[in-house]
Amino acid sequence: MAYEWFVSQRYLRVKHKEAFVSLITFLSISGVAVGVMALIVVIAVMSGAEIDIRDRILGIQSHMILMNANGPIHDPAAAASAFQRDKNIAATTPVIQSHAMIRSSHDATGVILRGIDPQSAGKVTEMLKQVSTCLSDIPTGDPEGSGGLPGIVLGRALAKQLSVSKGDTVFLMSPHSFGGPADYLPARKRFRIAGVFSSGMHEYDSAMAYIRLSAAQEVTRMGQSVSIIAARLHNIYDARKTAEALNAALGFPYWVRDWMQMNRNLFSALKLQKTVMFIILTLIILVAAFNVASSLIMMVMEKTREIAILKTMGATSRSIKTIFVIKGMAIGAVGTVIGVTFGWVLCAILKQYHFIKLPEDVYYFTTLPVQLEATTVMLITAAALLLCFLSTLYPAKQASKLHPVDAIRYG
Repeated sequence: MAYEWFVSQRYLRVKHKEAFVSLITFLSISGVAVGVMALIVVIAVMSGAEIDIRDRILGIQSHMILMNANGPIHDPAAAASAFQRDKNIAATTPVIQSHAMIRSSHDATGVILRGIDPQSAGKVTEMLKQVSTCLSDIPTGDPEGSGGLPGIVLGRALAKQLSVSKGDTVFLMSPHSFGGPADYLPARKRFRIAGVFSSGMHEYDSAMAYIRLSAAQEVTRMGQSVSIIAARLHNIYDARKTAEALNAALGFPYWVRDWMQMNRNLFSALKLQKTVMFIILTLIILVAAFNVASSLIMMVMEKTREIAILKTMGATSRSIKTIFVIKGMAIGAVGTVIGVTFGWVLCAILKQYHFIKLPEDVYYFTTLPVQLEATTVMLITAAALLLCFLSTLYPAKQASKLHPVDAIRYG
């Protein structure tokens, strides 16, 4: 195949009189490069967003939860013991979750109230380590009202909305605090701000409030019951398998959900967006592939006599076809290499220098997260080269079908 490569190389060196063909070749290379670069950067940002959101969620939410389909879990110790029989369960903690109204001297709003055990909550999620520390530093309070106030930890956005800071007091009202006998009133409604947390996700920071488990049991009138048992896994990617095994072992009314099930809609939407963006941006490469085909068609028209001479000298139709396929693939390969190079450089710049700022109340992150994976680059490279290869088939086939006599007579 030595002479096919040699002829293809000569055809890439366009003469001055063939400047129009040279321009089409340049545009073909540029189109492939721009398409590959755009695809790499966008997919890297989408992958970075997916990983960043997953890490943030797993820093806030537990990897797995155990619930009772009939209501609260009345025996948390027994449920946690049954939960921990699976080898993938690293730690568990009881949690009460409820809706409540919180009021300061400046504003009032609804919150998602969570009661946690400071002794075990920090072993389940990273963020709860900070929350547990804050709750451990303030007295639990006295039911008779003679001691200190119980502590509450608010999200940063929520504390900003209420215009409160550490040490201020707020009033907490739960729907469970109303009704029942007239002489039965919630013992604790007033709380002292024990700290403010920042999860990096505005939705959580603006809606979450944490108090001690014992205080939450009083406010919600759940007694010794809890809403869920939260767990941390040794291997988060075996969450689905672990959940299925526990559901089969525990049976009704217990129900186990893993972090992928709890955030299924979010991750499904991210995956769909990533797939759609890949398809849309691949169309840019497809347009560039049409330019490659146009360039080859123009080259076939310019080189009609040369093709006839090669066939007269004994070149087969397969060899002629190979010459133009090699030329087209050379254009595609150069454009792909340029696109991958500039795409990698741009991703590195975006990852190192966060000059694009995003509003935190709209997005989950304040800067563009970038995660460039080798498999992604290989997939994009393969897709670009495949499209360029397909675009060479028709012009190369037409060139190979030229009859030497007709080519010399009419060329």
